[in-house]
Amino acid sequence: MDLRERVDSSKENLLEELKEFLRMPSISARAGDEGGFRECAEWVRSKLEEAGAEARILETDGHPVVYAEIGSGEKTLLSYGHYDVQPPEPLELWESDPFEPTIRDGALYARGVADDKGDVMARIQALRLYQEEHGTLPFRLKFFIEGEEEIGSPNLAPFVRSNSKLLQADACLWEGSMKDEAGHPVIFCGTKGLAYVELRAHGASHDLHSMYGGIAPSPAWRLVQALRTIKDEHGEITLDGFEELIEPPSEKDLEAISRIPFDDAALRKSWGVEALDRYLTGEDALREMLLRPTANIAGIMSGYTGPGSKTIVPSEAFVKMDFRLVPGQSPGPVVELIRAHLKSRGFDDVEVVDLHGVEAAKTPVDSPVVRTSVETWRDLGREDAVVYPTIGGSGPTSLIATELGIPTVMTGNVAHAGSRIHSPNESARLEDYFEAIRYFTRFFERFQSGSARGGGGE
Repeated sequence: MDLRERVDSSKENLLEELKEFLRMPSISARAGDEGGFRECAEWVRSKLEEAGAEARILETDGHPVVYAEIGSGEKTLLSYGHYDVQPPEPLELWESDPFEPTIRDGALYARGVADDKGDVMARIQALRLYQEEHGTLPFRLKFFIEGEEEIGSPNLAPFVRSNSKLLQADACLWEGSMKDEAGHPVIFCGTKGLAYVELRAHGASHDLHSMYGGIAPSPAWRLVQALRTIKDEHGEITLDGFEELIEPPSEKDLEAISRIPFDDAALRKSWGVEALDRYLTGEDALREMLLRPTANIAGIMSGYTGPGSKTIVPSEAFVKMDFRLVPGQSPGPVVELIRAHLKSRGFDDVEVVDLHGVEAAKTPVDSPVVRTSVETWRDLGREDAVVYPTIGGSGPTSLIATELGIPTVMTGNVAHAGSRIHSPNESARLEDYFEAIRYFTRFFERFQSGSARGGGGE
């Protein structure tokens, strides 16, 4: 029986196992459900044990990590994922219960199915399939599954640094890949860094009647004016010293980008917009997304925003901003640049609060683990896999790729461009999920030799 037939013959059981996982509302952003989190972590541990791994729960100052090892040999592969999920709100926009997995039109709808429970489960199920066909793994496979990724992994850095020897490996399979708008499997070789800040402006000690609008200090206008100095009307970031930190991309990265079949029309259609920002198109848009930093306003709050009218001068205003960073830019120095920039323009009264930051991470596009990822797709009959030097998003990837020096890649593609990750009606197509199981099984076959073709047939 070849690999496809083995997966097809087990589809019902594989799917029911995934659904059981998805029914656990492991929402890391909510306090007060430590028992539910522990139950979910224990469930993952039990599944790894059923697959033959030596699994255990490792504590952090927050939600626990599930760690497991299996196999033996000279090479070691680390598999990173997370069992926590985003909050499902707004609930009224869901077409079915976010924690009761539902199949519609060939897709499975549930919170976490695409990010990241589907990916975690596909790898565990692939491990079982591999062993059914080949027996003991000829390399060491380590599973590292955390429970705080969706809140920025606040306890991951101290955990990784305290367990650096435990986590050492020759390569790492990270979570987070997907198929693009045209259906091509995508392999990501890095993540952008992130500086997440809140700018705060204050006025009177309390909201004032707006008849004082001509003389009362307005924190809302103050913030608008401060923000105007960070990004101009052409969409260009004008933060002092920001541009000078950027390290130029490598020639190999530029070559890889030139080969990406980026379809901005399909992207615009999926978003429901007529044009991208600054009317960018084609490779210009792709380079902007992958190689350039961003200064994004994630949310603004001030004054009255309810129904009807309320005439006030608000007493305070807040804006949350995320700066996606590229190699050369580090979150700590960037936050100091923001403070210095605002102070030099007379906005030293605007408070800059550092909320969160991660470093950029990068694995060379010609790394052996990237080649193995591409060749595995070819084993499945997919000649259209696309290698991205990095992704526009961020994560704690640098802890593994940079600090521990482990080449790290995102591949496997449970999700697709229309999966609505972090949104209502999150979904994964069933065909993508079962293909991901086959993919990881084949990846395990290929990993030991790096490029040698695995057996078993597609």
